[in-house]
Amino acid sequence: MARLKYWFLLSRIPFLSMMIIPYILGALLSSHFLGIFNWSVFWIGLFGSSLVQLIAHYSGEIYDLVEDRLSVTLEKNFFTGGSQVLVENHIKPRQVKNLIWAVIFLAMISGLILQFYFKTGKWTLPLGTSGIICAYFYSKPPLRLVRRGIGEIFIAYAFGWLAVNAGFYLQAARFDMLATWVCLPIACAVANIILINEYPDYPADKQVFKQNMLVRIGKEKGALLYTCLVACGVGTFFLALAKGLPMQSAIFYFPILIISVSLAYQMLKGAYTDRKQLEKLCALTILVNLGTSLSCILGLLFSR
Repeated sequence: MARLKYWFLLSRIPFLSMMIIPYILGALLSSHFLGIFNWSVFWIGLFGSSLVQLIAHYSGEIYDLVEDRLSVTLEKNFFTGGSQVLVENHIKPRQVKNLIWAVIFLAMISGLILQFYFKTGKWTLPLGTSGIICAYFYSKPPLRLVRRGIGEIFIAYAFGWLAVNAGFYLQAARFDMLATWVCLPIACAVANIILINEYPDYPADKQVFKQNMLVRIGKEKGALLYTCLVACGVGTFFLALAKGLPMQSAIFYFPILIISVSLAYQMLKGAYTDRKQLEKLCALTILVNLGTSLSCILGLLFSR
């Protein structure tokens, strides 16, 4: 049981919601606007999407191990520094590497079943493959996107555009611009999760020359970027409403709007300099991301 606990911690299961909820949103968009929904496709796609995020988790645990060790002694908080399972040597890196390949294999099998058995469309495998590449090489050399100052963009793609549009495409076997409009505020919120989580990791990342976005631009400009992403997220949410997202979503989004504006204000005031405040900012930024997706889902459900 103790060993299972460490595998659970390594997998960071609660955070799978960042992929699962946008995927559900995409599938519901297909059901609501096209009347197309297949439960078998939904569950297999959900399984495959979750596997993609697990690849990101496991890859990060292995290839960010040096900075995760440093984070413990420098500025660790609940949301950064990885699970610490490998740092504390509860599980061997080789076991995790083997697990990554097993998860990639299962993800590809899921894609093959969807595309060739359920006929979900010619873009099924390319969509899944793009997600696997983003997840695996976000931390893994030689690409190691996280060191190049562009990793945040790829994560916003994978957990924003891809998650929503994959959920829609697998059901409808085609793309639709509404799914893209809807995914934009989610992508902005995901990018802010990555950005805010780079703050407590900042000292460790600088020491190991991990040139992510925050290390490149500094904390003050990072706060400005965070605020810009909040503004883009709010703006694109209302744009999605104008493009066809049910207006009921705005009712559920209102508390998220208040929290988003408050977070932007706190960032501009330098709240990230206080460790306890920073941990709250990290938690609330995740809440904004999940709340944005849930607002859209509830709007769809209550507009039937």
